[in-house]
Amino acid sequence: MADTLVPAATNADVREFEFDERDFRRVAKLIHARAGIHLNPHKRDMVYSRLARRVRALGLSRFRDYLDRLESGGGAEWEAFTNALTTNLTSFFREAHHFDTLAGHLAAMHARDGGTLQVWCNAASTGEEPWSIAITACEAFGTLSPPVRILATDIDTSVLRTAAAATYPLERIARLSPQRRRAFFQRGTGPNEGLCRVRPQLQSLVQFRPLNLLGGDYGLRGGFSAVFCRNVMIYFDKPTQRQVLERIVPLLAPGGLLFAGHSETFTHAADLVAPCGQTTYRAAGARR
Repeated sequence: MADTLVPAATNADVREFEFDERDFRRVAKLIHARAGIHLNPHKRDMVYSRLARRVRALGLSRFRDYLDRLESGGGAEWEAFTNALTTNLTSFFREAHHFDTLAGHLAAMHARDGGTLQVWCNAASTGEEPWSIAITACEAFGTLSPPVRILATDIDTSVLRTAAAATYPLERIARLSPQRRRAFFQRGTGPNEGLCRVRPQLQSLVQFRPLNLLGGDYGLRGGFSAVFCRNVMIYFDKPTQRQVLERIVPLLAPGGLLFAGHSETFTHAADLVAPCGQTTYRAAGARR
């Protein structure tokens, strides 16, 4: 008897929950409205894998039922929905050239204006970026008490809790120099073996709080010497990028810098920001 060819199973064939194209489009519309994230069709499997945990936790059998519940007044579930679809990839001193620029910039701003300098990191994730900013400030001024304060925000409340705890596996700081590891981290012992914690002096420089870049009033006074908005805009479409830039740029102090991710360019917003270095921007028309 001739062999019969059986089609290979697709992802849809083995999925635990019913999830079709209509469900994906609803998810894409909801997360774009809430967080500005643009989901391409190739993200469909990722969406399923991340949200299936929420469907399971609520005892539902279909994504349709989960999305119905969400839209009818999800309450706290909106937070879980947003956290599940937020990508968090970070490391200490990622895109290191920015921190070299920041060190000189902070010193120059303080020499010009004096007082306490404000820095905003608006995609803080699990904290490696704001702690890198804090270390840079300490090194720029040669003290663990530099005239710098850092606001660290993120839409994902779960990663902010990790960031505020300031505790990491030792491998997370393995690529830092021995001098930096000794100066800015405490190594755990006993039950904390294999962990490290950011020194209290650095922790006092950083304030963590949730913030949605597409939300209402940011509640910020502005006057930031630097704003880190790195690897955020890649998840937004061009109109959303412009909308966010229109809100961030007025919050920069005169001469303040905006740091973007290595794959982010703002040529479509040349009236708002002008490049002044590698993925570094100033307000359009601002003097160097």
